[in-house]
This record gives sequence, C-alpha cells and structure tokens, in this order.
Amino acid sequence: MTEPNSTATPRLVPKGKLRYDKVRETDMLLLPERVVELNTSSAAILRLCDGTRTTAEIIAQLEHDFDTTGLADDVLGFLRDARERGWVVTV
Repeated sequence: MTEPNSTATPRLVPKGKLRYDKVRETDMLLLPERVVELNTSSAAILRLCDGTRTTAEIIAQLEHDFDTTGLADDVLGFLRDARERGWVVTV
C-alpha cells in the first residue's frame, strides 16, 4: 500500500460498505464488527474511493460537486486517517 498522494488510487477495504441509514438520516460505513457514522464530507470522499479514481481526480470531483477550491490538504489528510483506521487502501 502506498501513502495517499495525488496519484494514489484509494478504495474502500474489501469488507467495507457504505450505506445510508434512513432512520438516522446519515451515511454509515459498515466494517466487520463496527459501524462508523459519517459526516457529509467524509461520506462524499468515501463514495468516490472505488479504486478507479486517483486522489487528484477525487479532489477535482469534490471541488466541482461542492463548488469550491483548495480541498487537497483536507482530502489527503482524511484519506491518511482513513487508511490508518483501516477504512481504505491505496495503490
């Protein structure tokens, strides 16, 4: 696995699933033996981590979707944390 950078291709860990909980009205990350409640930005990032996009492409898509710029440091930091927590892998 590589450290998240602009050319890395992050994806959810194989046993990770994203689900929307209608009762709680929030996105959830389902992992073996744990459930993580996600905020809007975390869910948006993880939805794009499908192994087909580079981190740079994910950042560009998020900046487009949220009509903003300058998200690179936040996204890279989140992906670094997500990798350390076992939520994503990068190649």
